Amino acid sequence: MELEFITAGQIVNTHGIRGEVKLLPQGVELDVLEDCGTFYIGGKPFSPTARRVHKGCLLLKLEGVDDMNAALAFKGKKVTLRRADAPLPAGEYFDEELVGLTARDAETGEALGKVEEVLTYPAHKIYAVRGGKDEYLIPAVPAFIAGIDVPGGTLDVHMMEGLGTHEN
Repeated sequence: MELEFITAGQIVNTHGIRGEVKLLPQGVELDVLEDCGTFYIGGKPFSPTARRVHKGCLLLKLEGVDDMNAALAFKGKKVTLRRADAPLPAGEYFDEELVGLTARDAETGEALGKVEEVLTYPAHKIYAVRGGKDEYLIPAVPAFIAGIDVPGGTLDVHMMEGLGTHEN
C-alpha cells in the first residue's frame, strides 16, 4: 500500500544534557534515517541540526531543543517521515508498505491471506500472512519471495512444503 507518511520509529529517551533525543527505528533502516532531512513529530516538521548513530538508535539534535527538559517533551512520541523524502532502490519497500498486501502462491495465483506484520530477526525479516486457510511465516529472502507489487497490492510467494503452520 503506497503511503504518504512512513513510521520511522519512536523517541524513546533523551541523550545527554544538550537536548538530543534518541530515536529507536521501527521498520526503517538506520542508513535511510541518517539521510532523511525532515522528520515529523506530532505532525510538525523538524529538520535536525545534527544526527549520529549510537547503539542502534539515531540521536537527533532538533532546532530549538537546547536542554534535557525541552527534549523530555518528545519522549514517547511517534516519528514519521514523508515517503517522497526517503527514496529506496527499485524493488525495496518499507515494512509498513507491505502490511495489507495480498500474499499469493506464485505458481497457482491462489490467495494465501494478507501480510499482517513484518517481523524483524537478526538473519532476515519474516512476513506474517494470516486470514487465509492457514497462517504462514514467510522468510523475506529471494528463495521464498517471487515478487512484490505494492501498487498492485500483491506479494507472490514460492510455496514450499511445510511453509504453513498447520500443514502436516
